[in-house]
Amino acid sequence: MHSKAPSTRAEPPIAADGATRVLLDELPPPDTKRWVIRRKATVVAAVRSGLLTLEQACQRYKLSIEEFLSWQRLIDAHGLAGLRVTRLQDYRNAKSRHY
Repeated sequence: MHSKAPSTRAEPPIAADGATRVLLDELPPPDTKRWVIRRKATVVAAVRSGLLTLEQACQRYKLSIEEFLSWQRLIDAHGLAGLRVTRLQDYRNAKSRHY
């Protein structure tokens, strides 16, 4: 029996949903205007995995650092559902009630 040789090729990073892998050519286009949940999650996964730096992502997508970091915080606190624009106010209100 032959054992499978370890791959020398790096595995592409896993997207925030855990189901797909992110490659540079699979990132949203730089001129993206409509930020749906999956696109936001893909960009966050790309930064977390090192495919893009925070600065590269913000420059590529014309995002403020605060906006990107808010996507990260929402994913961490609420999962992908936290990225729904309609839910942002609910999460912000819940956070302010805790202070």
